[in-house]
Amino acid sequence: MNRRPFLQKLALASTSLMTMPFITYGKMDFPKATRLKFITASDGHWGQPNTDFEGSHRALIEAIHREKEVDFVVFNGDLIHDEASLLPGVKKVYNQLQVPYYVCRGNHDRVSEGDFMRIMGQTTNFSFITKDSGILLLDCSNEKGEYLCADLEFAGLILEEYAKLPHVFVFVHISQNDWTRHGVDCKPFLDLVTSYSNVRATFHGHDHDVDGQMLYKKKPFFWSGHFGGSWGNPFPSYRVCEVGEDGKVISYLKTVKDGTILNGHNL
Repeated sequence: MNRRPFLQKLALASTSLMTMPFITYGKMDFPKATRLKFITASDGHWGQPNTDFEGSHRALIEAIHREKEVDFVVFNGDLIHDEASLLPGVKKVYNQLQVPYYVCRGNHDRVSEGDFMRIMGQTTNFSFITKDSGILLLDCSNEKGEYLCADLEFAGLILEEYAKLPHVFVFVHISQNDWTRHGVDCKPFLDLVTSYSNVRATFHGHDHDVDGQMLYKKKPFFWSGHFGGSWGNPFPSYRVCEVGEDGKVISYLKTVKDGTILNGHNL
């Protein structure tokens, strides 16, 4: 029996499966009616030498504008590439968005807290409530670009304040666990976040080559890959999260280029 044709077909099928989006493997339970929809994207690295940072930002903004009914966007760190003088320039780019946006400070955003506040109009630790959901943005670096644990005192105060809300979403640029190559070991933060049942997900950037989900005490922690910079996944991407009127929550990763859904998770 000549097994070569069979093996060739098997190899082809395996290759096809490996390249298919994760979302096709399981049932994605999209909300029938979306109450809240936000986008998070990270690691634009505006101003990084030898990269097309203008083109990558233009492409992301065009992708966001193709989305429907977005409530806000979070740029989750590494807004710029090291030089503090670059921050006003990237803010002008973000101002092109037709929806509100918020920002986290990353390790390449080497500006003081005061300058960050003055230029971006928000503190490096920041929170707000929208459509019955609490949003918590946390700092994890400083003017030197050090990798730091998030501020437990600030996070704890806000999480307690938001404890009766149906949903809370946390954003912090650097993973607070060493489960990725570039994370930091901040277990007290993980224990704090996961102690609140209404925290639905935590979102990270920083690791340009990570774009999926990790679990800690059954709570999801998500990455968004990157949309700029000089390394990482070959497909610039961003992450969408939707909260349904029925309380269902879904998050999925999309390519900047054409909006292909690469992976998705029901929370």
